Amino acid sequence: MSYYVYILKSTVDYNFYVGYTVNLKKRIDCHNKGKVYSTRNRIPLNLVYYEYCLNKEDALHREKYSPC
Repeated sequence: MSYYVYILKSTVDYNFYVGYTVNLKKRIDCHNKGKVYSTRNRIPLNLVYYEYCLNKEDALHREKYSPC
């Protein structure tokens, strides 16, 4: 299974959110529909970066050490 690490930027407070997922489009839709607790008060969010990872361990490592 492949994973994506992604960075979203809020158009409300201009802060960033970093996460990982197996389905990037679905996860961004969940964020922008207010279904993700940590970002629901910061929508809309724009995708500013994403990266493909071969496995979950790599994705978790990249998410943890992102510059945001």
